[in-house]
Amino acid sequence: MNKYITELIGTFFLVFTVGCTVISPGAGALAPLAIGASLMVMIFAGGHISGGHYNPAVTLGVWLRGRCPTSDVPPYMLSQVIGAVLAAAAVKYLKSGVEVTALKPVLGPALLAEFLFTFALVYVVLNVATAKGTSGNSFYGLAIGMTVMTGAFAVGGISGGAFNPAVAVGISAMGISLWPNLWIYLVAEFLGGAVAAGLFKFAHPDDK
Repeated sequence: MNKYITELIGTFFLVFTVGCTVISPGAGALAPLAIGASLMVMIFAGGHISGGHYNPAVTLGVWLRGRCPTSDVPPYMLSQVIGAVLAAAAVKYLKSGVEVTALKPVLGPALLAEFLFTFALVYVVLNVATAKGTSGNSFYGLAIGMTVMTGAFAVGGISGGAFNPAVAVGISAMGISLWPNLWIYLVAEFLGGAVAAGLFKFAHPDDK
């Protein structure tokens, strides 16, 4: 149970940071830095308990890689989505009365941007948090947080820079993205996670 609560809390603070820094008055151009740092500290806080996924696409990738029991996949993903929804409610309360302008992503570029950086995120997670060659390292949280920060700076203006189905649900609930666009994030992100797992296993066939 502790690991599911950890996933809920970590996802909550990630999505809460997204909402608070993106919705005006927020952090402006520095929002990606705050979001990446939030993910980093939550991973360091809960990584030893749950693995610090905080992202259904990461859970999918780690499961396909063989480092997450099948029985944990549904409750992990459910905990992550619940955390995102609770965070969205908290942000809407704190930012009550603030007009939110929804993203208007262009389909092709948004799909590609979300796929590429979700792939990068899950690939980094698998290499720094599950690979034998990096076992016991102390930098995994920084590497993962910096990947999200880099992606948000790079393509945030194209797709919103979610790279996480739970974040996609959260920004939809906050009005940052429109619900009809949710499928774009889900398809691109889950595909990115699956491809990252497949490539990791191909590149590291002996790392079971």
